[in-house]
This record gives sequence, C-alpha cells and structure tokens, in this order.
Amino acid sequence: MAYTTFFFDLDDTIYPPDSGLWQELTARMSSFIHERLNIPMELIPEMRKRLFSTYGTTMRGLMAEYDIDSIDFLQFVHNVPLENYIQPDPETRRILLRFPQEKYIFTNADAHHASRVLHYLGMDDLFAGIIDILAVAPYYKPQPEAFRIALEKAGSVDPCCCIFLDDYPANISTAREMGFYTIYVGNNGLDVDSHKKISNLNELEHLLPVINGSSIS
Repeated sequence: MAYTTFFFDLDDTIYPPDSGLWQELTARMSSFIHERLNIPMELIPEMRKRLFSTYGTTMRGLMAEYDIDSIDFLQFVHNVPLENYIQPDPETRRILLRFPQEKYIFTNADAHHASRVLHYLGMDDLFAGIIDILAVAPYYKPQPEAFRIALEKAGSVDPCCCIFLDDYPANISTAREMGFYTIYVGNNGLDVDSHKKISNLNELEHLLPVINGSSIS
C-alpha cells in the first residue's frame, strides 16, 4: 500500500502540548461563556464538560443550546498572542520535509487560527490545505461524516492511503475504523487504539523508512 496523504490535527499535535497554548484557548472558551452568556465562572467547568460530552465540542453545544454565532466564538477563543506560546520549529519542519506525501491540517478549530499557528511555527508552506470545522459543518471530528468530507476535500483519496495523526483518542478510533493508518501523538499514558504512538512529531522521523517505503505494519 502506497501512502499518499497525511492528515494532521492542529492543537497539541502540530505543536507540543507543553506549550501552554491549548490551556489558554480553553480558558478563552470559559471567558466567552462568562462574558457572552453571563454564566458564573464557577459553573462553567461542569457546563463545558456536559456540552462536550453531549455535542462533541463546546462550540456545537453552545450553538445548540444558546444559539451562539460560531464565527464570534472562534474569533474570541483564538484571539491570543501566539508568539507567547509557540515559536519557529526548524527541527520538526526538517522532519516533515522528508516525507513527500501531500499534507493537510484537519482540525476542529478554524482555518484562520490554523494559518496563524503554522505561520508562527514556520510551517505554512508545508501543507496543501487546511480542512477546518467550518469546512466540514455541521459535522466535526470524531464524526465519520467529517472524515468523509475531509477525504473529498483532499481529492477523494482512499483512507487506506492516508496517515492520520491526532492527540485525541476518539478521533484516532474513528479514523482507524475508516481505514486510515493512525498515529497517536502524546505521552499521557492513555490506552489508545492507534497503529503507532509517538510523543511528538520529531519522533515521526523514526517511521520514515516504513512510511516512505509503504510497508507500515
């Protein structure tokens, strides 16, 4: 099997989870709920847990129950000084350049945020496209429909020819069931049903011979 296409998650995958950026973004979600909906801060953690469990993402839950505007939410949440959290990453860039496959960002964030992140990492020229939550609406990862739309937007590629990298176990599970080769990115000790596990993207170099040799097992 020749692997032709990579799909990379964005937050906590394309950059290290210890950057603090994701923690800032989640704090911005809570601030949005507090400021826009006048909900006391002490009630928000449990509320967000319920929304995520019920609807898959905080944003989808807020849209369903409070009729928020998705663009307003995404702009508010992603209005952070990225330079305080991430910097150019020449080592990861070098490693990604060793893989000739076409590469896409596939994220539950929006394309503007993804573009900014890639710019600050110095990787904005490495990806053929960004498939964001608006592009797959009304679906989102880990829903299979979102993955099918992503495959179509990448040129109707066969999932068996694709490698999917993500830090969220449910996304990995859906991708594997659909035929993707899956790589879990993280070192939190979770029991994830992925083909391979790496702590960060730098470890992807260890898989170079088998991926480019099309003999992953």
